[in-house]
Amino acid sequence: MQDKKAVILVSGGLDSATVLAMAIAEGYSCYTLGFDYGQRTHSELIAAEDISRQMGAVEHKVIKLDLSSIGGSALTDNTIEVPEHHDDAEGIPVTYVPARNSVFLSIGLGWAEVLGANDIFIGVNAVDYSGYPDCRPDYIAAFEKMANMATKVGVEGGSLKIRTPLMHLTKGEIVQKGSKLGVDYSLTVSCYQANEQGEACGKCDSCFLRKEGFEQAGLTDPTRYINH
Repeated sequence: MQDKKAVILVSGGLDSATVLAMAIAEGYSCYTLGFDYGQRTHSELIAAEDISRQMGAVEHKVIKLDLSSIGGSALTDNTIEVPEHHDDAEGIPVTYVPARNSVFLSIGLGWAEVLGANDIFIGVNAVDYSGYPDCRPDYIAAFEKMANMATKVGVEGGSLKIRTPLMHLTKGEIVQKGSKLGVDYSLTVSCYQANEQGEACGKCDSCFLRKEGFEQAGLTDPTRYINH
């Protein structure tokens, strides 16, 4: 039987850890890909590596980029503060990183071609997401179309699929699904401004959504918080 390979984009957070578990459950040999892109916290990179190793990824790579050189986001520009209150106001928040998913998916696409993998998994979500334009179903469909037009495998009659298994799940449903698949969420780091030890601030939007997810799922939140 031919080995079924997939590239999984992993950030070290709750969502991508769940996606990795789902891909493994589907029988994929998983190759995980993280990005050191100039983000505020590097503890998420350690978390991504730990999760990949613990869950049995075949190989884990970290690609170094410098999106901080263009800035434009509270996650890559230290002159822009991370909001420390949950805001339901409409509009794109300052934590949006310009073109991030397009850059990440493009590199994932390249590695998938090299590996002979037909599937790329990413943990984008259109229910509990923070208003990012590159987490929408229309964006994913457009990128997948481009991927099949711009690659050797696509023009030679093969196909590449961008897999988004969390797209229509609430954060609580994501936590429930991952827990059933054995994800150790204590290893994950979701906070936009976690410290070097991976401890979360408990105040940013990402922390708010994570807390809400465990509450919705009726499960204990294993997150380590600063000064707790």
